Amino acid sequence: MTDNTTVLVTGSDGFIGRHLVPYLASHGFHVIAASRSAAAAGDNITAVGLPDLSTPFDWTPLLEQCDAVVHLAGIAHTYADEDLYDLVNHRATQALARTAAGLGKHLVFISSIAAQSGSFSDQELTEDDLPQPTNAYGRSKLAAEEAIRRAGGSFTILRPVVIYGQGEKGNLATIRKIARLPLPLPFGGLTARRSVLSVQNLSSAITTALTDPRARRQTFIVSDPTPVTVADLIARYRAGFGRPAWLFPAPKVLFELALKIAGQTPIWQRIGCPLVARPNKLLALGWKPVEFSRLGLAGK
Repeated sequence: MTDNTTVLVTGSDGFIGRHLVPYLASHGFHVIAASRSAAAAGDNITAVGLPDLSTPFDWTPLLEQCDAVVHLAGIAHTYADEDLYDLVNHRATQALARTAAGLGKHLVFISSIAAQSGSFSDQELTEDDLPQPTNAYGRSKLAAEEAIRRAGGSFTILRPVVIYGQGEKGNLATIRKIARLPLPLPFGGLTARRSVLSVQNLSSAITTALTDPRARRQTFIVSDPTPVTVADLIARYRAGFGRPAWLFPAPKVLFELALKIAGQTPIWQRIGCPLVARPNKLLALGWKPVEFSRLGLAGK
């Protein structure tokens, strides 16, 4: 598969999709951008509607228009019960994978590191580790991965770590807001290393999955090559705002105790505990991510 390929991108109106669609279009792909909002089209981009994934529907008419599909659509960063996660993230993906296999289309599935691990790990993660998701979101993503493999078609599964970039969500969006505050911050002592991923690097990894035959029927962790700390992130955001880092180290035990008392242990696990997942397997294919230190973090 080469560029000039027609690629269906589901969930094109989400955070990743808003970056991926123009990236693919600028790299010679024709993109069918499928979303519930059916956003405006552009050069090399055709917009189409996407039904509610919690309701079964026939993927065939969409897949007949493309050579490959990047499946982003799903639910995350929101509360949902186990059944809804299963319907949207697992069952809809299962139906897509079966249809793609029957029509001979290559499927790039954007899973999550949550399919492999909880929110922290004392050991560096690799693709060879036994998956141990700890929440409904991660379990639904792992079930979708297994359904894709069973479907028997051509696929690549990507497991991105937490993603940053314009329009980011979740904890990184909160850290960006904190970094905006015009006063010294007590986060200099948060030195646990965490793997993060720029949305630009994810877009280039997806392009590798679409174009490199060696990526077929493989699963890859996707992350920036160098892990960072919360202190690194705040300093980088503040540099983007044109400010000094203004960080001082408060005792980590105070953060941990305060968050646990407030019933926010999961937040502590995400900012005070390590999770390193390196993209060595993807790098071995020749994937060339941009290093964190060269990307910068836009102060917007």
